[in-house]
Amino acid sequence: MARTNRSVSRTDRLNEEFKREISEIIARRLKNPAITEMVSVMRVETAGDLSHARVYVSVFSKDPEKKAATFAAVKSEAGRIRKELSAAMRIRTVPELHFFEDDSMEYSDRINKLLKGIENGNGGDNG
Repeated sequence: MARTNRSVSRTDRLNEEFKREISEIIARRLKNPAITEMVSVMRVETAGDLSHARVYVSVFSKDPEKKAATFAAVKSEAGRIRKELSAAMRIRTVPELHFFEDDSMEYSDRINKLLKGIENGNGGDNG
């Protein structure tokens, strides 16, 4: 009875742990002054051999320039984040981190606005 939940793979568990730790590192340990906007780690996809991990982040900002600068700053800190990650986790190999912008929140917001527009009878052509 010791092995009850085998449906969740080791990689899935590590992805969640990486997501939690990377979020913590960005929010609390990075001291980069170029990170001026709120950053959220949306998901992490790790290769089976743990050599690479794709980290999808959302940067919340109304100013496109600040958003781009913050994302670039996070991306430039990948090596430092990886070092902090290796100190925080007890695994032999910490993957090389590759950061990507995740626009799923913006996409969802756009779809919601379109649906509300259709619901209100104007065809959703309000932006």
